Amino acid sequence: MNTAALTLGTAILMLIAAAAMSYGLLLLLRPLLLRYAMALPNARSSHKTPTPQGAGIGVVAATVAISALAALALDGIADRTLGIVLAAAVGIAVVGAVDDIKPVGVLPRLLLQAAAVTAILIAIPADARILPALPFAAERALLGLGAVWFVNLTNFMDGIDWITAAETVPVTAFIALFSVFGATSPTETAVALALCGAMLGFAPLNRPVAKMFLGDVGSLAIGLLIAWMLIALAGRGNLAAALLLPLYYLADATITLFLRLSRGEKIWVAHRTHFYQRATQNGFSVMETVTRIFAVNVVLGLLALATLIWTGLAVQIVALACGTALVAWLLSAFAKGRASAA
Repeated sequence: MNTAALTLGTAILMLIAAAAMSYGLLLLLRPLLLRYAMALPNARSSHKTPTPQGAGIGVVAATVAISALAALALDGIADRTLGIVLAAAVGIAVVGAVDDIKPVGVLPRLLLQAAAVTAILIAIPADARILPALPFAAERALLGLGAVWFVNLTNFMDGIDWITAAETVPVTAFIALFSVFGATSPTETAVALALCGAMLGFAPLNRPVAKMFLGDVGSLAIGLLIAWMLIALAGRGNLAAALLLPLYYLADATITLFLRLSRGEKIWVAHRTHFYQRATQNGFSVMETVTRIFAVNVVLGLLALATLIWTGLAVQIVALACGTALVAWLLSAFAKGRASAA
């Protein structure tokens, strides 16, 4: 790779270009979404007025376009991996777009998601191993299950204004930063920068009270792209960092899933029992909730960064312990509510 391919100036240019393209596309799309893709309030929703959904179209389009342009302009990015990953992201975005307009059945939806996840696993080099003690096929199967869950939890967690931006922006920014330490490839770095910029372009339109929602077209594709980047990061021996970056989302969604299973609930039915949703029911404003999530994600990113700077096992264990304690504190605060936090 040309060492100048992803300089600081290039990274900033990609962020600005992706943000501008995303924002511009969303302004153009908004009248169409207002007409054909309104999300109406219901008993499980957090919004009170009809709001257009489908902004993920602009976010995904900007991410794909800027990543592709980077591949044309810079060395080391135009490879087989990029084409597979972007095609998978577009494919799963189409599934989400259809689901936004007319709900897709649970089984067809999961099968189509599994196909997209299989594509990103094919894009991961065969020598990128996370659990080398397992047979290769068994490890890939576990990663596939984990990636399908991550795609869905990203969708489940997109339930209040700005929350997906509060997750995606720090996670992708840190993934791009990790390239300095050789922990991410130029391809992953380019996609991370493009996605980060695209979400920054979407953020002003999703700021509470939101003028637009991502919709499944955005959340599914974002979950897929981040899952790919995290698997690649872990496959280079950075498992602690790959766990720390999305730890809040993983904890909130997974604990909620098991709590619902323990109560015998139908887990595929929409609900309002995620910790972030309980926070807004228990006295925290939407802005207070997402600000806390963003702050925790930044700290998790710094802990992940520490595991790259100091690579010893002790540092990784301490960082994971600190990250777990921090996330547990936030989940507890959300569950107890505003009165206990005061």
